[in-house]
Amino acid sequence: MAKKPTWVIEKERARRAAAAETLWLFGLHAVRDALANPARDKLRLVVTKNAADKLSDVIANAGVTPEIADPRKFPVPLEPGAVHQGAALETRPLDWGKLSDLCAAGHGPARVVLLDRVTDPHNAGAILRSAEVFGARAVIAPHRHSAPETGALAKTASGALERQPYLRVPNLARAMAELQGMGYTLLGLAGEAETDLGAALSDLGDRPVGLVLGAEGPGLRQLTRDTCDALVRIPAAGAFGSLNVSNAAAVALYAAAEAAQD
Repeated sequence: MAKKPTWVIEKERARRAAAAETLWLFGLHAVRDALANPARDKLRLVVTKNAADKLSDVIANAGVTPEIADPRKFPVPLEPGAVHQGAALETRPLDWGKLSDLCAAGHGPARVVLLDRVTDPHNAGAILRSAEVFGARAVIAPHRHSAPETGALAKTASGALERQPYLRVPNLARAMAELQGMGYTLLGLAGEAETDLGAALSDLGDRPVGLVLGAEGPGLRQLTRDTCDALVRIPAAGAFGSLNVSNAAAVALYAAAEAAQD
């Protein structure tokens, strides 16, 4: 029998490692939404008596037996200071499928958000929340140098992680090129750009749009900038400065939603 190529072996190993990876979601809101999500692989549920009472309706249909824990000795490996509210669920990251399926143009305006090395889980969680509110098809980020699916991200997302696709891809530039091949125009947000976001969106109407945001400080990497169809800016009053990346994403998504309705 022919020996498998090294790249095939490495790909299979990575797939097995990903399947074995687990995370802990915590907090009443995040755990409630995860328990109610049939796509979640629910491995272990640890709750205090008080939290179990508050979550009794979703626990009854979640298919996992809760472990009742002493609130003073909560037996879950969470980061110090994590506000768990007496509820934690061990699970695996969600599988959102293929970019081409998630982002295919269909009913309604197609909008996606791409994050270039946004590593703060609180920023990523807030962006997922805004993406859900404004109807983005997906939030896309690279596997490396991005915020992974964690309890802190899920808590900040306030339930949006269960409903808003968060697709982490091997290579952001290739994902951008794939979107362009699907008809998307990619607008990179950069403070020094000459074109205002609103003007660029008005020209595009209801055509598919990708909003590309970089990490605070470094901004977009050069390859990401070069791959965008245009660089745009959110106009600011005077020399106030720049928005936090999650706030910038919310403003850009709102502007894109408004432009699509004009």
